[in-house]
Amino acid sequence: MKKTKPTAKSKKPVKKTKAKAAPTKKQAPPKQKAAPKQAAPKKQAAPKKQAARGKPSRSPRQHRAASDTRWLAFVARHGVVLASARGPVPSLASEVAGEEIVGSWWSHPKAQLIFETLSSIDDADDVRCFKLVHGKVTFVHRRVWPALVRLAREGMLAPDRVASFQQEHMPTGEHRNLVTPFPEWVPDDVAAAADTMTVDQARAALGPAV
Repeated sequence: MKKTKPTAKSKKPVKKTKAKAAPTKKQAPPKQKAAPKQAAPKKQAAPKKQAARGKPSRSPRQHRAASDTRWLAFVARHGVVLASARGPVPSLASEVAGEEIVGSWWSHPKAQLIFETLSSIDDADDVRCFKLVHGKVTFVHRRVWPALVRLAREGMLAPDRVASFQQEHMPTGEHRNLVTPFPEWVPDDVAAAADTMTVDQARAALGPAV
């Protein structure tokens, strides 16, 4: 028998498989550069409040002058006022205090203001001081001086009631009265005005003071 060579087994064709590509890693999207931080806007300082418009404040001197003018006008309006005593005409001290004063005005809370007011009126050119009403210190405004002169000439007022006086402050702190007897204190224009006035007119001008 012929020996036959064994035939080689045919190899099955190997299917070539495409190598699977390794899954690619997803690339993260490129990071966007953060926008540069903007500086916070500076807070604007609140506008300063303007002072409310109004009357300018007065200096102590202006306030004092205004007060003096007020009380001088008070004396001019009434013609005759008492300095501090109570009587038939207004009391300047009580008016300044805003109430009737019981006892001495020196103990009143407004004593300093009362003192300054009385001193200012006593020094005023258009006011003279007498002891006209009940023998108490009385301020008489120039407006009614002719009436005072007319009645004094008629002898209807005692000389001590129409003698003008002014307090002088001594270095020791005491006071003394500088007295000018009637008619030495009477200005010429006042004397002339008294000549044209009747007794009734003079009485009416002075009212309850006489």
